[in-house]
Amino acid sequence: MSDSMSNNVGDRQVLSKHDALPDEVMAQPTDAPLPPLKGVALVMLTIASALSTFMEVLDTTIANVSVPTIAGSMGVSAHEGTSIISSYSLAAAIAVPLTGWLARRIGEVRLIITSVLLFTLFSVLCGLAPDYNTLVIFRLLQGFVSGPMVPLGQSIMMNSYPPEKRGAAMAFWAMTVIIAPVLGPILGGYITENLHWAWIFYINVPVGLFCAYSLATLLKGRESAIRREPIDIVGLLLLAIGVGSLQYMLEHANDLGWYESHEVIILTIIAIVGLVLLFIWDWYDKHPVIDLHLLRNRNFTIGTAMQTIGFTIFFGNVVVVPLWLQTVMGYDAFHSGLAVSPVALFALVFSPVVGMNMHKFDLRYLIATGFGLFVFGSWYSSLLTPDATMGQIMLTRFCFGLGMPFFFVPLGSLVMQGLNGEEITRAAGFSNFLRTLGGAIGTAVFVTLWSRRTTFHHARLTESAVPGTPAYEQWMAQLGHAGMNSQQRFTLLDNLISQQAATQATIDVLHLTAVLFGLMILMVFFAKPAKGVVASGGGH
Repeated sequence: MSDSMSNNVGDRQVLSKHDALPDEVMAQPTDAPLPPLKGVALVMLTIASALSTFMEVLDTTIANVSVPTIAGSMGVSAHEGTSIISSYSLAAAIAVPLTGWLARRIGEVRLIITSVLLFTLFSVLCGLAPDYNTLVIFRLLQGFVSGPMVPLGQSIMMNSYPPEKRGAAMAFWAMTVIIAPVLGPILGGYITENLHWAWIFYINVPVGLFCAYSLATLLKGRESAIRREPIDIVGLLLLAIGVGSLQYMLEHANDLGWYESHEVIILTIIAIVGLVLLFIWDWYDKHPVIDLHLLRNRNFTIGTAMQTIGFTIFFGNVVVVPLWLQTVMGYDAFHSGLAVSPVALFALVFSPVVGMNMHKFDLRYLIATGFGLFVFGSWYSSLLTPDATMGQIMLTRFCFGLGMPFFFVPLGSLVMQGLNGEEITRAAGFSNFLRTLGGAIGTAVFVTLWSRRTTFHHARLTESAVPGTPAYEQWMAQLGHAGMNSQQRFTLLDNLISQQAATQATIDVLHLTAVLFGLMILMVFFAKPAKGVVASGGGH
């Protein structure tokens, strides 16, 4: 028996040394960290993971500009058509926090491949939908299966890179999250104007199939450990109720008049109660749907808070400027998207540079630099006037985008500081959930603020443009000499007042974002000093 045991040990040593395990054994999930990928395999994994993330984030905005066209072709109002957007966002918001639990149940590799394939399938079904209600159902399902794609794309890339290169992995992942929302309206507008709207969904097919095949091939034998943890039914229900109510409220609050509406008040109460109960339940539950104990990590907590608040302010800035372009400048959705697209240009070029060099610096100073550049970009954008050319608009948006690689890449690294393989997946799900929620809050709140400030400035300007004042009488006389009748003069005056009011409201929002980004600089230094080494180990 002793000889047998010795032989078995010897066999294991030989197998370990020469990696001679058969494929079916290598394919089994394991807790042991696997070596990082290298060379072509690492490049292809980066492309596949980044594209799967890009595809999911792109679909959060690509349909926005197509809503009127889709609604018209299916015989519903444009207002009803917004369900195409809200159904996707609602389902994704609920699904993202489930990523860690689902990954532990079925494995990270299996989960991301399944998510990509189902996302591709539902994209096709969205394009083929025979009526509006069916389209909304398929968009809901598309959003739900998309939930794990972004956090798993992040965690798989980081766990597959060598520790010294994880800053680069974080940079490549961040680039997709930054660029996709900016390109979505541009691509959606072009497709809607030149092709059938269904192609905004069909374009996912070749990308999805490529990503699924590449991930399945490159990650063969690198499945994460599987544990049959019980389903946190209570936590899941509280998550659906709390997040669902909040997301729905944010989507429709502006149209309903915010807290002048009983529906908004009820939804807010349900969301608060649901999320508070979820926090209490999952803090004490042995197998929580969201791992709230990650909040014990100081840098995770501060980093996630900065990421959420920063994304809220960032989206507020990014959403309001296109509104101004379409309202005042007369741009269509495609050209307004094109005008603001330089906001991602600097990030596209410099994110890898920041990622590969941030191990040399204290991450807090890089993040503070990002916020400082956002302050400058917001202020510089506020100098725009209704006479601005597209080139001038693009330059201001480029200046605002200077801060993006210093914000997204180091902050993502700070959030993941000191976490291991499986912790990275849970942290990615948690932080991406809050980031997505921050974007939704920023869109709803800043659009409402812009709308109300426009109304405020319109009222103030109208008060000064009344008969009897010298400026009013002189201006009306000049228009009369130009051959305009009284109705034409009043119409022109109202249009000019509306333009100036919307412009002033945009300036107000840009000044506010500059101040808020400035305050965020102070928040950075509540985090512990940290260099840009992302995580301590683990892998697939």
